[in-house]
Amino acid sequence: MTPPSTVRAPLFNWLSTRSAGVLLHPTCLPGNQGVGTLGAEAVRFLDFLKASGMSWWQVCPLGPTGFGDSPYQCFSAFAGNPYLIDLQEFVTSRLLLAGEVATLAQASRASVDFGALYELKWPLLKKAHARFKAAGYPALGPEGFAAFRSAQATWLEPYALFRALKDHFGGRAWWEWPEEARSFGRLAAPLRARLKADAEAHEFYQYAFFSQWRRLRLEAAKRGIGIVGDIPIFVAADSADAWSCPQLFELGPDGRPIAVAGVPPDYFSADGQLWGNPLYRWDVHASDGYRWWKDRLRAAFDTCDIVRIDHFRGFDAYWRIPAQAATARLGEWVPGPGIKLFEAIREEFPDAKIIAEDLGLLTPSVEQLLRDTGLPGMGVFQFAFGGDSKNVYLPHNLRRNQVVYPGTHDNDTALGWYAMAPEKARDHARRYLRISGAEIGWDLIRASYEAVSDIAVVPMQDILSLGSEARFNTPGKAQGNWGWRLGDTDLARLTSGGTAAYLSGLAQLYGRLPAAAKAQAPV
Repeated sequence: MTPPSTVRAPLFNWLSTRSAGVLLHPTCLPGNQGVGTLGAEAVRFLDFLKASGMSWWQVCPLGPTGFGDSPYQCFSAFAGNPYLIDLQEFVTSRLLLAGEVATLAQASRASVDFGALYELKWPLLKKAHARFKAAGYPALGPEGFAAFRSAQATWLEPYALFRALKDHFGGRAWWEWPEEARSFGRLAAPLRARLKADAEAHEFYQYAFFSQWRRLRLEAAKRGIGIVGDIPIFVAADSADAWSCPQLFELGPDGRPIAVAGVPPDYFSADGQLWGNPLYRWDVHASDGYRWWKDRLRAAFDTCDIVRIDHFRGFDAYWRIPAQAATARLGEWVPGPGIKLFEAIREEFPDAKIIAEDLGLLTPSVEQLLRDTGLPGMGVFQFAFGGDSKNVYLPHNLRRNQVVYPGTHDNDTALGWYAMAPEKARDHARRYLRISGAEIGWDLIRASYEAVSDIAVVPMQDILSLGSEARFNTPGKAQGNWGWRLGDTDLARLTSGGTAAYLSGLAQLYGRLPAAAKAQAPV
């Protein structure tokens, strides 16, 4: 007799339609404010996506960045990045003068100079807040300031106080602050009162960010474009999250991490990667039904249509590195929350659309967790070539329940990868894809559209056929990342020059057009 099956039904099963999208962080948008913003250029980008037959705009985490400028090391898991605020909107609402905003034109247009941006934009944001307050807190959108503060109070108050305190103490990490400020729950009343106005300013920046982001999402929805967001599995050590909820993390009495996150040595890194993020006390999270994670995902789903979670394997087991270690060589694998966390998420968000970043060497238990959750994983063509036919990223090994990319924000551009790859990998790619390699960027884009995976997402740099000069991030490189931007004429050139029409044709050919576009497309 055959024993009864123990195969469980997957918790989530949301991906069933073929579609395509573009990976571009908003800071990369063009414009004259020193950094991409949520203003007119973002809307023009949405127009390009629609003309290209796209369904998705994928972004990196949208949180406020600190030293190193990484969107994966933010001051908050809930807040938005004030650098993305479009100050031209403040001119329209008379919170700033046109001449004041014009000072941002001093910053580079070719790339984001975060140092210059820090010096130029924060004074303008502070000035806008002062006028906002003097004008009696006028509404910046359908939701007024008071309503926004009330709705977001759970995370907004501690975040705003954290930022005000950080400014007050010269940018130092929170565990270096005086004892009276080192805990949100025991913050001294006189200090809280003294920083009330500064904290309100940070609440205003969040109000402005989310007012503009929600307006942009409406513009995206009008064009049939959904947003694919991104959240790192871990939070930064120097963050409002760790400061306000230290009981959720492996922190010592002084607030410093006891152990930190990273990955062990592998083929790509002899010392592994030492990320430095504090680790979760998963038993504490489990004791209240993973409330913090539910709150975090609720905020993410209020911001985006799909959420990619970085480093999915950390939910099965994570590499625990002693805080004093100089590299990630010294560490141990520790079990994560596993399926219980996702059962709690499924109970709270039965229709959640989540993508699992499952790149790298996966153990059988991680693969089982992915199957049990039913979440789509990722395939990256830059990892496909140079080995044998069993490589999981080769097109014939991809799955429907998957998102395929030529490369991600952590990879070189397709042209840069091909230029630096060993000849064995280049030869394999040429033979497998039956190409010359002369247009490898478009070859990988086309391969992504052809693939069986239901979603194909292509980096904007590959659409522009750019080389390593346009690489967005190099993992393990402490500085010099995250600065690449589109040129002022790129979007217009792509639309008028036929690139958008070609992409739309690819989407039609390989069944990735949005439903509305399919009805209008010629047979």
